[in-house]
Amino acid sequence: MVQKEVKKKTSIYGTVAVLSAIVLVTLIYVYGTVPAVLPPTETPPVAGMKTFSSYEELKNFLATNTKGGYTVYSGGPLDAHVMWTKGIAPLLTPAPASVGNYGSDNAAESYSTTNIQVAGVDEADIVKTDGKYIYVASNNDFNSASQNNVYIVKADLQDPHVVAKIALGNETYVAGLFLSQDSSKLVVIGSQYQLYAANEPRPEIAIYPYFSSVNTFITVYDISEKAMPVLARNLTLSGSYFNSRMIGNYVYAVISEPAYVIQDVVTLPKVYQNEAKASQITAEQVYYAESVDNYFTFTTFIGLNILDNTQQPTNITVMMGGTSAMYVSMDNIYVTYSTWNDGQYTSIYRVRVDGSELKFEAKGSIPGYVLNQYSMDEYNGYFRVATTWEKTTQMNNVYVLNMNMSQVGKLENLAEGERIYSARFMGDKAYLVTFRQTDPFFVIDMRNPANPRVAGELKIPGYSSYLHPFDENHVIGLGMENSTVKLSLFDVTNVNAPTETARYIVEGDWTYSQALDDPKAFLFDKQKELLVIPVSITQYGVVDSTSKDASISGGFWQGAYVFKVTTSGFTLRGGITHAENTTSASYYEVNYNQQVNRALYISNTLYTISNAKIKLNSLTSLAPIAEVNLK
Repeated sequence: MVQKEVKKKTSIYGTVAVLSAIVLVTLIYVYGTVPAVLPPTETPPVAGMKTFSSYEELKNFLATNTKGGYTVYSGGPLDAHVMWTKGIAPLLTPAPASVGNYGSDNAAESYSTTNIQVAGVDEADIVKTDGKYIYVASNNDFNSASQNNVYIVKADLQDPHVVAKIALGNETYVAGLFLSQDSSKLVVIGSQYQLYAANEPRPEIAIYPYFSSVNTFITVYDISEKAMPVLARNLTLSGSYFNSRMIGNYVYAVISEPAYVIQDVVTLPKVYQNEAKASQITAEQVYYAESVDNYFTFTTFIGLNILDNTQQPTNITVMMGGTSAMYVSMDNIYVTYSTWNDGQYTSIYRVRVDGSELKFEAKGSIPGYVLNQYSMDEYNGYFRVATTWEKTTQMNNVYVLNMNMSQVGKLENLAEGERIYSARFMGDKAYLVTFRQTDPFFVIDMRNPANPRVAGELKIPGYSSYLHPFDENHVIGLGMENSTVKLSLFDVTNVNAPTETARYIVEGDWTYSQALDDPKAFLFDKQKELLVIPVSITQYGVVDSTSKDASISGGFWQGAYVFKVTTSGFTLRGGITHAENTTSASYYEVNYNQQVNRALYISNTLYTISNAKIKLNSLTSLAPIAEVNLK
């Protein structure tokens, strides 16, 4: 049975994905200070890559090398209205960003931080905290695709309340937030769009099935006075938001838009600040490689100093097939794109970052596709990546590349007929989970970059879709067994013989956790022995054959599960729900605004967050303290 919860989530997350899939660029809505100063016109050489000598060369390349096609209705404006035709693959945009945490515990006022992959590289999320205030991107109408309110909430136990609300307006979606290290600046990143259905009036044109325009905004608010946020900077870029990171005071964002020829014209990416005229990226600044593909995109890398409004943003644009996954170290941004060419291959693009400097340095290619950011890692001057290869069968591989993106080591043909469900690189080891019927948990010895090898393997029921480090010798796995959520604790002290020393099953006819797909919903703190994940539990019930209406009885519960976790295993301490009716709730009668999607702690208080409210509970006893309505 398809869960109503899943359908409802799909209506939101799916809408965001569909927007980027069918959007294929168009009208630009403008805001942001002076036109952006683009990088120098001379671009450094990159092996296998070059830049166009002119606009005409770029246009001819697209016309010659694009397999698919875009069709424009003859009555429409030249560069504004585009139809998505069969054969054009959609742009891929990640589902809305989110929060989780494992954080510091250095003082009485310790607080958790976003669950990030690389120390020092922050990731955008819908919740941030500085230990005194909580910043939440929320949508109070779950039936809408807009996530367009940002709340600043005082976290004081004696008087928790909303101190400010930033309303971004309709047709906007907040992908995530960043908070400066001194808590003086709040960065809001998201998309602004307009979507028209086939039966709705649209400006000057009728296109089936949809018409849409999209751009990406990066707004910086001065929140020195929390009750009075002031817009300090507003950068707008044509195209769809892909991903972002923050290192120090710099936010780095990646935006993609289709590269196409319409009526003999190519629309190049644009950058806006305030309502000034756009700065257009020139053809001579676009990197590309000689290739033929179903479609191409202009993928732009932006670097923005969020503390210095006078420093202009920097950018690099690469024409590639698309974007599928991103990994960021302290020094490099890696963006991957998967394509099919007698089997599936992944192109990897490396852009070096150093403050305001962005430098495109290398491109490489490996067999297979990359699952997500956790399938990639940079370590001791090498880039490691795990892929699943698909052709006549499936098999899984680990590759080691140098900084030129040339292959120096590989481990291939793992778990034939299965695919990677989760991966995690931790120092000189890698952990992979593949799945078909059982959960092979592989420990990969990465000490020799030229010769990675399988050190140990464990087969257990189910699978893990997220792996999280517990300590040097233990890994937490979050996944599914049959139709229920499963937590596993793997002991890898003996790398040649890993064991599952503990497991916990969230019982129910069907159970789910948002953290399965979104690790930022995963809150873990080893020192506090704390693990919190959002959980939903569905009981289908039975058909009442004696009833005239043959109604179905059942139940639904959603909230945060709070665990004590040690090397001995998982102990459920309790659950916290935001639902107002917990006794007769049915999965047919769910208030999705009340579904908990994040948790964090400040000192000895646990805060759970939904679209509707923030609840405060004692971290010691889980006793309720207070709640704050978001409205």
